Amino acid sequence: MKRSLLISVFFSFVTGSVLAQGFDHSHKTWDSLSHKYVVNGLVSYKGIASSDQSVLKSYLDSLSQVSETEYSKFTKEEKLAFLINAYNAFTVQLILDHYPLKSITDIGGPFSKLNLLRGHPWKKEFFSLLGKTRTLDWIEHEKLRKDFSEPRIHFAIVCASIGCPTLISGAYIPSKLEQQLQSAKLGFLKNPSKNSYDKEKNLLRLSPIFQWFQEDFTKKTTLIEFIQEGFSEKVRPDALIEYSDYSWKLNELKTN
Repeated sequence: MKRSLLISVFFSFVTGSVLAQGFDHSHKTWDSLSHKYVVNGLVSYKGIASSDQSVLKSYLDSLSQVSETEYSKFTKEEKLAFLINAYNAFTVQLILDHYPLKSITDIGGPFSKLNLLRGHPWKKEFFSLLGKTRTLDWIEHEKLRKDFSEPRIHFAIVCASIGCPTLISGAYIPSKLEQQLQSAKLGFLKNPSKNSYDKEKNLLRLSPIFQWFQEDFTKKTTLIEFIQEGFSEKVRPDALIEYSDYSWKLNELKTN
C-alpha cells in the first residue's frame, strides 16, 4: 500500500511539474531539426522524411496542443516566435505531405499557375493551432499581420521557395527575437539576387514582397526609408522602383 502510494505521489509530482513548465519557448526540437537539415536557407526535405519525420511531428504536436487561453498569456515576443516557427515548421510538413515536388505551387491541382493564383497551398486546412483547424494564410494574415505591427515578419516566415527570404538554421526565440528579426531583414535586403540599387540609373530593384505587402512596410515610413539600412549607398527618394521576378522553385537542399 505504501509503495503504491509513493508511486502515485511520484507520478503526480512529475505530471504536475510538466504541466507547470508549459510550452517550451526555446523551441528546442525545431531548433535542433532546422540546424540539422537547413543549410544556407535550403532544406533537406529528403533527410527529414527518411530520418526525422517523427521528430518533426512531435514538435508540430506540441504547437497544436497550445490552447487559445495558454497562448493569450504569452508575451508579445513569445507569441511572435510561436507563430513564426509554426508557419515555417508547418510549411515544411506541407512539403513533406506532397514530396517529391518541384514547387509549393504544385500543391492543390495539376496546374501550378492556377494553384498560385488561387493560393491553394496557403489556404489548405491541414493542421490544428489554438484549438481549430488552420491554414498557413491564417497564421500570416489573421495573426501575424493583424495582431502585430511588425513588418519584419515578412523576412522570417518562409514559403519553401527560392524567392522567399532565407529560412534560418535554428528557431526564433523570444529572448533573441529583436536581433533575429533585424538580422533577417538586413540579410534579405543585402541579397543582390533579390534587391539592388543602381545609383547611376537611380533604379531600385526590389523583391515583389515589397509590392505585395507595401502597406505593412509604409505604416510608419516610406518604402525607400524602410529599405535604406540594407544598402550602403544612399537611395534617392525619387528612385525608380522595379520589382523582380519571384522564383517559386522549391528551396531544397540536394543530397546524395
